[in-house]
Amino acid sequence: MSLRVILSVEALEPHLSGIGRYNWELARRIGAVDDVDDLLFYRNGFWIDDPATLLQVSTLTPLQKWVKRRVRPPRWVRHLRDRAIARSRVFHGPNYFLPTVGEGGVITVHDLSVFHYPETHPEERLRYFDRAFRASLDRAGHVITDSGTTRAEVIDYLSLSPDRVTAVPLAAGPDFRPRDAAALAPALDRYGLAPQGYALCVSTVEPRKRIVELLRAWEVLPATVRSRWPLTVTGGAGWLSDSIRDLMDKGARQGWVRYLGFVPEQDLPLLYAGAALFIYPSVYEGFGLPPVEAMASGVPTVVADASCLPEVTGGAAMLVRPEDIDGFALRLEQALTDGDWRAGARERGLAVAGGYDWDRCARETVDVYRRLR
Repeated sequence: MSLRVILSVEALEPHLSGIGRYNWELARRIGAVDDVDDLLFYRNGFWIDDPATLLQVSTLTPLQKWVKRRVRPPRWVRHLRDRAIARSRVFHGPNYFLPTVGEGGVITVHDLSVFHYPETHPEERLRYFDRAFRASLDRAGHVITDSGTTRAEVIDYLSLSPDRVTAVPLAAGPDFRPRDAAALAPALDRYGLAPQGYALCVSTVEPRKRIVELLRAWEVLPATVRSRWPLTVTGGAGWLSDSIRDLMDKGARQGWVRYLGFVPEQDLPLLYAGAALFIYPSVYEGFGLPPVEAMASGVPTVVADASCLPEVTGGAAMLVRPEDIDGFALRLEQALTDGDWRAGARERGLAVAGGYDWDRCARETVDVYRRLR
């Protein structure tokens, strides 16, 4: 079967989110899957020759951007052209939405946080979902989710037929792997860190990620534990995060927390591999890519006993309830100091993470495309 595919790449930007990572890995791999004879890239009404350029910081001046916009064909001309191009192709919107030219295509619904946790999203995003999500869902021929847990939730919450929804798991890339201390030291030194000398959380800093609870639990750890393994947090500032940052600033003054913000893409796998422990206390996820990246890096991992995280971590991670601060702290101390648990967690984590693969994700995604032709 010959397949001609259009992949939307609006989630690609210099600082990749989890959805951006998914979008990029599909962009790199779908064209190499059997039966895919033609792959085009689309972004907000325009065709993209090379999606890798979207990962670079733009160097265009304001005048150059204005000129570029002015020389484009009128919107109605572009729409007619795009409909003609898309007519014989499967259109995939990997970030919730499907444009009108993608009628009958595929959308990926990563989670339903915009409905369950609207307070963690900007008002502009909520308005856009109100305008466009249901229309995208109605015009889609099939829906992909990142996990079985999310698939069941999407079917129930959105009243979809089960045969219209398929779970296709994500993966950790090959850069996420165990590394020895000598290979890590130069990069970690730039952040004032030492191999096995810190705990790590990679997360957008926002309420549903339960970073406040993590900080409070870390605050009640024994001083010797906190000083030996300060908590390091990296990720975007998120939405409504002022109260979180206040507590983080307090911990920074006392020496038991570091907030790095975004770090360069090439440094992130090294930060994972050098950590003594990885913690992901989010209570709602569609997949939870950071825990898989941590397990693939050979790092003992702690996650919230919530949403899809028990499914995705497959029994390899320690499960906690972040709202129970004292209980959370006891589990964190165990995860840092119990040598037997730590050794077992490393081995189990590597095995579970090894079962996920981006090439497999691309192949199973193309399997969904085949159903629509």
